[in-house]
Amino acid sequence: MDKFKTVLNIAGKQTNLGFGLIALLTAGGEQIFSAVVFKCPCNELNFVYGIVFLLVPALALLLLGYILSKKTWKLLTGLCRRSEKLLCCKKLVAAGVVLCQIGTFALVAPSTWIAVALLNGNYYECAMTGTNVSIYNKHVCRDRNSEIQCEKELHRFPCGKSISVPQAVREDVLLNLRAESQILGWMLITLIMLTNLVLTCVARCSSPISYLQLQFWKAYVHEESNLLDSYTAKHAKAFAERNLKTFFEKTPPENVITPSNRDWEKISSLYKFTTKDTYYSTLHRYVENCQETDNGTMRMSSVKSNESVEDNPAVLSFVDDGRMPL
Repeated sequence: MDKFKTVLNIAGKQTNLGFGLIALLTAGGEQIFSAVVFKCPCNELNFVYGIVFLLVPALALLLLGYILSKKTWKLLTGLCRRSEKLLCCKKLVAAGVVLCQIGTFALVAPSTWIAVALLNGNYYECAMTGTNVSIYNKHVCRDRNSEIQCEKELHRFPCGKSISVPQAVREDVLLNLRAESQILGWMLITLIMLTNLVLTCVARCSSPISYLQLQFWKAYVHEESNLLDSYTAKHAKAFAERNLKTFFEKTPPENVITPSNRDWEKISSLYKFTTKDTYYSTLHRYVENCQETDNGTMRMSSVKSNESVEDNPAVLSFVDDGRMPL
């Protein structure tokens, strides 16, 4: 289990590997569902049953993508306390942009599920044989022997239950439906790849930083995320040990410095880009704006920028997730 968690952590922080792993797991899950769980009822429920298996798991995977995104909870945590600030149009637009950025990652699994399901053809075949649209049923059964009977018993074709329609006609109809499904599947894959290419090109063309600096930025975010998780766990363990030792041994508590609520809030906010000062993360911004006081502790300096930082470049969408995209 520990090794499996390690693989998931690596995949979550490296987008290329993460996308491949997510797509592979989704495709494997779809094949298992199609072979083991899915059983077309071959009655009036065909359409609903097929569409549910095609789209509902994709919707569940989309919601799961939002749930597992670190950026989602950075955006939502404490949002109700700041509700008055959200009335500003710029704030609403910025929140919408963040949700769209999360959606680009969350859509990987749903789109994979739908594409693989269409290439497989079972869900589409079941759904389309259960349509009550007479025009479509005539289209499917056109130029067939026993065309009227074919339209009446179309919903039975996936199970091979039709008696009055020859087997050759049933197989021909199902073959055409499977071909339509696979065509839609390849069209969806092509559309996804083309859209991804266009969005990546637009993001890179509008990037305010150079290619090599972007590579360094990705490496920094990756290392910071790993070290933050490790250091947080170590500090929490030391703090817990201090409290337990004081409780059980009845000794005075040792002095353990822990960041204040305001400090945590500052490094937990979403990253905002500015061309005036180069900060590689919210933690970097916090550290650079800290000043040492007389008693040796650190306090935030009052540093303000006159430049707008509401809209982050699309190429820097990886910063809050600790990921390494292309």
